[in-house]
Amino acid sequence: MRWNLRLVAAQRGIWKASELQRMLAEAGLVISAGKMSGLWSGQPASIKLDDLDVICAVIGCEVGELLLSEPEKVQRPAPAAEPQQAVAGDVVPKRPRGRSLPPP
Repeated sequence: MRWNLRLVAAQRGIWKASELQRMLAEAGLVISAGKMSGLWSGQPASIKLDDLDVICAVIGCEVGELLLSEPEKVQRPAPAAEPQQAVAGDVVPKRPRGRSLPPP
């Protein structure tokens, strides 16, 4: 996911982090200067969904404008290898001694 707050805010005429911080505080979301800096200029490690709702309401945007999907960055798992057939001379593990088989 790519965080797109700065561009979305700029498209709505909000050019400074301090301006958005003030607007958020007026809406009841008080954010520290350090956290605001991370939201404005970086990629936040986490964000509360309630905070995301307030940000969207203040800016006037949808969540999909702030969070952009980047599926090309996801590593797909390698296809599972097919089990190989035992060849003469291969070591085949034996069942441990002293254990009985389960009832039929």
